[in-house]
Amino acid sequence: MMTLHGFAASNYYNLVKHVLLYKQLPFTENLIYGGSEELLAISPAGKVPVITTQEGLYLSESSVICDFIEETSPAIPLYPDNAGERAVVRQIMKMAELYFELPSRRLIPYVFSGAEIPESVKTEVRQVLTRGVTALSRLCQFSPWIAGEQFTMADIYVYYVNTIVSAFGSSQLNWDVLAEIPGMKQWNDAMSQTVIAQQVEADRLANMPDFMQKVKAQIQAANAG
Repeated sequence: MMTLHGFAASNYYNLVKHVLLYKQLPFTENLIYGGSEELLAISPAGKVPVITTQEGLYLSESSVICDFIEETSPAIPLYPDNAGERAVVRQIMKMAELYFELPSRRLIPYVFSGAEIPESVKTEVRQVLTRGVTALSRLCQFSPWIAGEQFTMADIYVYYVNTIVSAFGSSQLNWDVLAEIPGMKQWNDAMSQTVIAQQVEADRLANMPDFMQKVKAQIQAANAG
């Protein structure tokens, strides 16, 4: 049985968890936070999530983990059969990560520390997000799923990317980023109503108080130093 290491407040942890649940795979969860020696022992970059495979192999980076799960458990597929269509799915995922998730993530340290975000940072983040809006508007179909008729890995991936965009990008820039992409908000709302997404969200909310306590402790320790 696989073990999923990390914490439910992490969108990338939840992404992998959603994939495991969708594929109906048995797994256990091990609560572990960033910055711990325990995590560094199993994750080369000290990042969440990590999985322990049935063979005892440790794997990190969500995209790598998702591909491993797909390759080893193909019975409930999350990629199309056609190579070109698979590439389109991966293209959507990469665009969302580079031009949606990563720029929005730049704002997290300011939000958690209560520091004012410099206008130069806001401008840079807005520029990258605008690039993402343009790219995803061209790529996403929402008919009814993000890459067409088949529910794919891109649906799960982008949904959890959007949690960061909405929580930090949109809120700090006073800009409803998802609304800029035709069909994105309606699709995102539909995703949030699925049984698995609601289960993952319930676990996220349950973990948030403990996670925020850890964050505050880290900030206090950094300021004291």
